[in-house]
Parts: sequence; C-alpha cells; structure tokens
Amino acid sequence: MKSLENALKHRVGLGTAPLGNMFRDVPEEEAREVIQTAWDQGVRYFDTAPFYGAGLAEMRVGNVLSAYNRDDYVLSTKVGRYMEEEAEDKEGLFEHGRNNKVITDYSADATKRSIEQSLERLQTDRLDIVFVHDLSPDFHGDEWVGKFEEARTGAFRVLSQLREEGVIKGWGLGVNTTEPIENAMKLEENRPDINLSATQYTLLQHEHALERMMPMAEEQDVDIVIGSPYNSGALFGGDHFNYAPASSEIIGRVNQLKEIADKYDVHLKAAALQFSTAHPAVKSVIPGSTRPDRIKEDLEMIQKDIPKEFWDELINRGFVSASAPLPI
Repeated sequence: MKSLENALKHRVGLGTAPLGNMFRDVPEEEAREVIQTAWDQGVRYFDTAPFYGAGLAEMRVGNVLSAYNRDDYVLSTKVGRYMEEEAEDKEGLFEHGRNNKVITDYSADATKRSIEQSLERLQTDRLDIVFVHDLSPDFHGDEWVGKFEEARTGAFRVLSQLREEGVIKGWGLGVNTTEPIENAMKLEENRPDINLSATQYTLLQHEHALERMMPMAEEQDVDIVIGSPYNSGALFGGDHFNYAPASSEIIGRVNQLKEIADKYDVHLKAAALQFSTAHPAVKSVIPGSTRPDRIKEDLEMIQKDIPKEFWDELINRGFVSASAPLPI
C-alpha cells in the first residue's frame, strides 16, 4: 500500500496497546508524552484499537494528533468491538482501562458502529486503515471459525465497500495468529490488502509465518504490518511472551540470543526491528511503549549496523530460519 509506505519517514510506527493501560495504570501525562515524542521524532504512522483500554488508547491518540494536519499522518484502528455506556468489571490485559462494557461483534452494523465511535474518540473525520481485530483462535477458541464467517459476511463487506468508495485506503485483519490472515487472503471476494500480524514474525518466532502467510502476502501483493516485534517484552527479559507469562523455555532462548548479540556488540532491539522489516512484504513495524526514551531508541536501532556474522551464527545455531530474508 503506497500510501502507508510513502507516509513513513522511518519504517517504525507507534503501536498504542500499552497506552490503553495494558498491564498497568499509565498516567495521562506519561501517555501524552509518548505520543508527542513519537511525533517529534518523525513517526507518522499510529495504530490503535477500541479494545485498548475500552477506547482509552484511541482517546489519548486523538488528544495529541488532533493538533496536527490530518494529511500529515497515517492512522489505523480496528473493528470487531464497540463500547456501551454501561460499566463492567475489568480483568486481564486491560483491567486498568476504562470501565465501559465492550461488545465483541463482527457484523456489518457493529462494524459501522465501531468506526463511528472510533472517529469520535480519535477526533478525526477519517481513517486510513481498518483492521478486523482478534478474529483468531487465541481469543475465540474453537468458535473462531464461526466468528470468521460472521466477519466475512459483515465486517469484510463493509470495509471492502468503504475501500472502493475511497473512504478508507485499505483494510485487513489484525491478529496474533497466522491462519486467519491466510484464510482471508484465500477468499474470492472482499479480500484484505494489508494485514497486521502481531507476535508471529519476530526474531523469537517466525518459522510458522514463513511457511504460508508471508509467501502468500508476497505473491498477492498484500502488505504486512508487524505488531509486538518484541513478543510482549520477552526479548528483553520481560515477564510476558505473546501477552502471557513467559515460560522458562522462552527465557532460556532469550538468554542465548543475548549471549550471541553481546558477542557481536549487537543490541537485540536492533536485531528484532531489522529482522521483522527485512521481509519484502513488511511495510512497517509498530512497537509500543509507555516510555518516551524507548521511542527514540527504536528509531535509532532500526538504522544500526549489524554484522553479517551475527546473522550467520543465528542461522547456524537454529535461532533464525535459513529461508528468512535478512537485513544484509
């Protein structure tokens, strides 16, 4: 999607799940500073979603970006959920978010309602990209196939029509597994032109994506945005891997990667960002953070020199697939 690629000064955008109070209560000023820092550093692609704190992340993004010319940045959000005024008790990833009741619904009417609410929270009159959110087994278990069908006859049709009318520039799926994206790309009609794949094409986890999703995207000229390139922070010794507690196996793998990186004086963040963006189907990577200094660091790391010997050792020791495109 040329509109996305041309809008980026860097190949790094900002993912805003953490700004929806994911895992902790993020002060308003801290959230604002993250978004403002990203803007000041040249970031012009911002991704958000109603699910992130029951609209909190969207509101925070809108509060900052509404001060700028709408033509100067690319904005994506998601459908599949909308908010009600009724309150509900929160738990899980966004237990510190707003208390509005969240309704999961992939129908046509719910899709339109979700977009209307997002436009209001984001303080804008248009969206560039819309992703159908969490239409996958990790959220819906065995029922995900039925949810996919609901979206195929609902959200997919609505978004395809909006794309044809020029209301949005593109749409796709925003999910944490590969199969839903693969299924959507196989459809005869109402197919996506850009997908957000979180956690699945990273330095820590990419073999499965390389089997089908990435080759299909390349063959069909479907763009990929990479979300959660650090696998929820596990790559840097964090407690979470793919939004769940990190296992001892993952922690051990990260420690081994760190040893190799130290050997070649390579920062794992640089390796992670450059690995994910090396694939020709990938147009952007959107790490998220609640710390402004990490935004600056991300933008520096995407441009760091990494010796070929580092990648060679990762391949030889089985940490990176020999079929993965590399930034060398």
